[in-house]
Amino acid sequence: MSGTRVVTIKTAADFDKMKIAGECVAMMHAAVREIAAPGVTTRDLDEVSREILDEYGCRSSFLGYGGPQNPFSGVICASPNSVIVHGIPGDYLLRDGDVISIDAGAIYEGWHGDAAFTMAIGDVSDEIQNLLDVTERALWAGLREAQVGNRLGDIGAAIEAVAQPHGIGVVRDYVGHGIGRQMHEAPSVPNYGTPGKGLRIKKGMAFAIEPMFNLGTEESVVLDDQWTVVTADGAYSVHFEHTVLITEEGSIVSTLPEPKLL
Repeated sequence: MSGTRVVTIKTAADFDKMKIAGECVAMMHAAVREIAAPGVTTRDLDEVSREILDEYGCRSSFLGYGGPQNPFSGVICASPNSVIVHGIPGDYLLRDGDVISIDAGAIYEGWHGDAAFTMAIGDVSDEIQNLLDVTERALWAGLREAQVGNRLGDIGAAIEAVAQPHGIGVVRDYVGHGIGRQMHEAPSVPNYGTPGKGLRIKKGMAFAIEPMFNLGTEESVVLDDQWTVVTADGAYSVHFEHTVLITEEGSIVSTLPEPKLL
């Protein structure tokens, strides 16, 4: 992605469409949070998310992704415990002590919103709770750097700086991305970097910023289904993500119940 042209959003109407897609994603998250509990399957989480898509008149960014050879079968990615990303919703029963990462995408009139969160199911250890807290803080640190005139390295460096004091594995094989007419557009947005380096951020750009942090190694393995990505050492992983729209007035986090200006 990084070698192709970065598309910018030209009109206020198109920004508004991305905000509607983002609100749909936020409501998918809310619906999942409401029912996620021990004994609920990840397929149950997918089904309630489909209802929200219908309510908003949106399509899923995920369903069928990957083409006819191996299309993704859910409208969310549901990734428990050591699954970093791309967990396929199915028969997995949530249990006390799990964490579950939910990644959701929605398309409204051709424009995408994409966001993820991770939540604890019941009681988790202090170590896991710290991983949850640190990863979410890192997301917001990165989002605050997504401003006109900054560079992509500023985003990655801010995210990485939150992780470093905790000895956390910062996943490098999977990164954030541009977003707009396609869910995945140029540029790639790594969760590590050097301040002042990389593409300069301009008005009209939009990014999905998404730190993925592991309790252990940063290394990952793709399972035989060619979707599910797990930690190489079996340690827990946590994932948080928001879509952010770049304007002269500031960056707008669009995948919240109400857009937030930073």
